[in-house]
Amino acid sequence: PVRSKRVASTVLILEDDPHAVEVVQLYLRQDGHNLLSATDGITGLSFPCQAQPDLIVLDLMLPGMDGLEICRTLRQESDVPIVMLTARADEEDRLAGLDIGADDYVTKPFSPRELAARIRAVVRRTARDGQETGTSSLTYGPIPVDTQKRTVYVGETQVHLTPTEVRLLVLLIREPGRTFTRGQIIDRVFGYDFEGFDRTVDSHVYSLRRKIEAAAGENGGETKYINTIYGVGYRLGDA
Repeated sequence: PVRSKRVASTVLILEDDPHAVEVVQLYLRQDGHNLLSATDGITGLSFPCQAQPDLIVLDLMLPGMDGLEICRTLRQESDVPIVMLTARADEEDRLAGLDIGADDYVTKPFSPRELAARIRAVVRRTARDGQETGTSSLTYGPIPVDTQKRTVYVGETQVHLTPTEVRLLVLLIREPGRTFTRGQIIDRVFGYDFEGFDRTVDSHVYSLRRKIEAAAGENGGETKYINTIYGVGYRLGDA
């Protein structure tokens, strides 16, 4: 996995379990992050406008307003990175967060060490994205991508992707026909690794594929672009 210097940031924790907040804060303080927290959705939703955090840790099940609604509301006005915490085991529930704009998710009960590593990786990626220069336009068939503006279209339809999904799509577009293993995707898109993370990679790929295929269907064109190579990984187009 990619290793780099730790980058401190302001992290907002929206979680109604005081013990979970305490544990998460303990690990994030060790990384030098500035921390804010709220225990209900309505209060928590007011924080991003006031404090402008660099990242939000968002529990899916919050009183007042649940995490999905908060994420949906935030995405209408902000692209602040969101790592969602979910106790739901159903894959569809986890994918719901990715569909509406969460950048990553961690399933409860979670390892605070893993969560801290994911936050470090997201903060590093966000900082790196803001510094990247060079070619900003990539195209595969009817799919143009502006990597600086992070805009993606399929034909005439704009596809709203998270920064993580854009990064994943860019990886595939830059080498169409190449099969990337889950390990290579973890290393080049996420920048960290933990046992069992392969399943999270699958969720991100599935979410990206579903959004691309839905937009392609609206334009009446080919709908299958991202192919699963069973036992190996994923590729864009045919080999």
